[in-house]
Amino acid sequence: MSLALVFPGQGAQAVGMGRALFERSAEARRVFETVDAALGAPLSTLCFEGPDADLTLTANTQPAILAVSVACLRALEAAVPSLAPSFLAGHSLGEYSALVASGSLALEDASRLLRLRGEAMQAAVPPGEGAMSAIVMLDGETVRELCGEVMALLPGRVVQPANDNAPGQVVVAGHADAVAKVEALAAERRGRGMPLKVSAPFHCALMEPAALRLAAALREVPFGALRVPVVANVDARPNADASRVAGLLEAQVLGAVRWRESVEAMVAAGVTTVIEVGPGKVLSGLIRRIDKRVRTLQVSDPESLDATVAALAKESDDV
Repeated sequence: MSLALVFPGQGAQAVGMGRALFERSAEARRVFETVDAALGAPLSTLCFEGPDADLTLTANTQPAILAVSVACLRALEAAVPSLAPSFLAGHSLGEYSALVASGSLALEDASRLLRLRGEAMQAAVPPGEGAMSAIVMLDGETVRELCGEVMALLPGRVVQPANDNAPGQVVVAGHADAVAKVEALAAERRGRGMPLKVSAPFHCALMEPAALRLAAALREVPFGALRVPVVANVDARPNADASRVAGLLEAQVLGAVRWRESVEAMVAAGVTTVIEVGPGKVLSGLIRRIDKRVRTLQVSDPESLDATVAALAKESDDV
């Protein structure tokens, strides 16, 4: 078995996430305590108790999902000391969780970076000016062509592919009127636009102010050796070079999340089992759409942890 661990991004949050693992696992508890101390605020309480309106603020959501994801990881590592993934990957902010898992990025630094990243992304575009939409039932090349058509029709407006999530699902981001025009053109080609409830148009050129702020912070953070390669969002290639990490994270703010290609690259390299580590099951669903041959497991709470540990033990016994 060749194994990969993947970590979710924004949208996976839910009030109550991580609480059961906090209560059961000393390793998970230490993660939440570390993040709370790094931020100087009780983020764990927000994860466990809400309110939802505060948890969904981007500046809170990003470090909160990191905290829950790394807590799940540490609980899994404690339960399966022999865990040896061949690759790590994360969707958008999940790449920070993957870097923590690789040993390259300290949890405290990741927490502070994601708090700043969330604040910077939220501030980059005034409320209501930007939008994101999932364009379904059309391939990625068609969606890119539609974005090009709209930018030619609406000079000075931005709309770009932001997430290539799976076959038939490409998220676009940009100015709200340009995104709406892409949705209209997609409908003419038998596609459909599904507007996303987001606070800003992530992963497009409108995020340039956020990328500049983050770049300055990344220069102050030490990145150590990667024990396991991390498949980067922006080029869908495994990276094991610590000197490249800061540049990849800066580019990620403006560039599309190439999730479909990232999964395909891991499968091409021999990955047969993927564990989604963190809240929700969104990535598992996308992976099954990308390649049905891949077995997906999850760790988000004690029950899913136990099920995954049992599945890994059974596979080890069968070998």
